[in-house]
Amino acid sequence: MTVDLAPVWLSLQLATATTVILLVLGTPLAWWLARSASWLTGPIAAVVALPLVLPPTVLGFYLLVALGPHGVIGGVTSSLGWGALAFTFPGLVIGSVIYSLPFVVRPIQDAFQAIGQGPLEAAATLRASRWDRFFSVTLPLSRRGYLTAATLGFAHTMGEFGVVLMIGGNIPGATRVLSIAIYDHVEALEYSQAHLLAGGMLLFSFMVLLGLHIINKRLERIGA
Repeated sequence: MTVDLAPVWLSLQLATATTVILLVLGTPLAWWLARSASWLTGPIAAVVALPLVLPPTVLGFYLLVALGPHGVIGGVTSSLGWGALAFTFPGLVIGSVIYSLPFVVRPIQDAFQAIGQGPLEAAATLRASRWDRFFSVTLPLSRRGYLTAATLGFAHTMGEFGVVLMIGGNIPGATRVLSIAIYDHVEALEYSQAHLLAGGMLLFSFMVLLGLHIINKRLERIGA
C-alpha cells in the first residue's frame, strides 16, 4: 500500500507560509489592539475573531467570491495579468491567513497586555526609543505568546478543511492539502490510506500541543 505524500508536503508549505505572514502582520495589529484606546478596537477585535464563530463554508464562500475573476481581489489580480486567485496556492494562503488570524493575533495581544506599562516606562527613562523599547523589552517578554501563536497558527492551518475546499477545490499538486486527501480516501472507502494520514495528523496535533505545554512550563519555571 502506497500513500501519496504530496498533500502532506503541500499542507506543510501552506502552514509555514501562513504562520510567517501572520506573525509579521499580526504583530502590529495585536500591539494596536492591546494598547489603543480607540473605539475602533472593539469592532476590529470582533472582525479578527469572526473565523472563530463563522462556519468555514460561509467564510470560504465569501473568499471564493472575492478571489474569483469578478471579485474585489481576483478582479484586480486578473487586470494585472496574474489571473484570479481562486483555486490556486496563493489563494489558499490568503484564505488560511484570514481563517487562522485569531489563533495568532490573540495570544500575541494577550502577551502584550500582560507586560503592562512598567517595563516600558522604565526603558523610556533610560532614553530608549519606541523601536528600542519594542525590540529590547516587549518582544523578549512576549516570547511565550509568540510561541503559542506560531504553534496554534501552524497546527490550525494544517487541519483546515472547509475554507481550503471552498477556495482551492481539489487539484492534485496545487490545492489538494492533507485534510482534503483524507476526505477523498474516506469517500472512496480507502480506509487504510485514510487511517495512515488521519493517524499521522492526530499524532502530530498531540505532539504539538504536548510540546507547547512542556515548553511553556519550562519558561514559567525560569520566570520567562
